[in-house]
Amino acid sequence: MEHAERVDGMTVSFRSMRLDDIDTICEIEKEAFPTPWSAGAFHNELTNNDFAHYLVMEVDGEIAGYAGMWLIMDEAHVTNIAVRKPYRGKKLGERLLMRLQATAVFLGAERMTLEVRVSNVIAQRLYAKLGFIPAGLRKGYYTDNGEDAMIMWVQLRRIDEEGEQSV
Repeated sequence: MEHAERVDGMTVSFRSMRLDDIDTICEIEKEAFPTPWSAGAFHNELTNNDFAHYLVMEVDGEIAGYAGMWLIMDEAHVTNIAVRKPYRGKKLGERLLMRLQATAVFLGAERMTLEVRVSNVIAQRLYAKLGFIPAGLRKGYYTDNGEDAMIMWVQLRRIDEEGEQSV
């Protein structure tokens, strides 16, 4: 599934992650997270996990971000989402998450969940903008510092085919 659009003079496209993307994805992981996933973890997700679905976002032909989810029955669980530093602040993370939500709907999901650090207010604002609501805490979830994770959920049936929230 590939999708492209023009955004502020840039060509933004979305496609499924491939094995040859893993080195670049790991660079983004290191930029974005204190405990990044390994290349082996991504390789396993792409080759052995039938529940896993990963998207790559390219800007003018370069990988600028990625997002992943596990789809189990009618629920999508976001595993990770990240945008390279030079592309942050341009609403590309929002477009990436909207595309992940649209993909989840296409694959039959009705709900989506994720965990986010309680200190990551910027991400929480983005998730709330796209309909996610807080639903609880996972105490000590993050292994690097023991920080709690906020659990958030969204009902995907409220997202139309363009990935826009509908009333």
